[in-house]
Amino acid sequence: MMDNGDDIPGPERRSKLTELADWTAPQTAPAPEVEHGHELAAARRQFAMLLGEFRRTAVLVPFDEYGSLWTAEQNGVRWICAFSDEETLARFARARGEAQREWTYRTILGARLLDVMVPMLPGPAGVALDAGSDEGMLFPPAEGIVPDAVAVDLGGDA
Repeated sequence: MMDNGDDIPGPERRSKLTELADWTAPQTAPAPEVEHGHELAAARRQFAMLLGEFRRTAVLVPFDEYGSLWTAEQNGVRWICAFSDEETLARFARARGEAQREWTYRTILGARLLDVMVPMLPGPAGVALDAGSDEGMLFPPAEGIVPDAVAVDLGGDA
């Protein structure tokens, strides 16, 4: 921690994986533990359905100007950028100010990205689907999402 001169600790940066491990379904008011457990279970079921759908779906994966998968790094995690359709990829390119360059991409099954491509990257890696859009979703390097050999241990029941 840093000392700001008045014994007030400076801000701590938390890993996005730590935030994921601490994530619970939002509540509007305190609820009994049983109700909270049902909400958490429902949120996990919903994520499992989205993960299953992603694994069965072919997505667009752009390549950079050197012919490598387009990836981004944040907080020590490498994210493969994937897009659900050409329109979403085009919006991403415009938002980056790179709409004029030619974007080459491949159509790859979500399961192949998670099971084959993620383990090929150095360090922890996951997939960012539709980055920059309101419908964007992250598939982090966690057990049950990527192969166990490359999953990050979140320490406990995540």
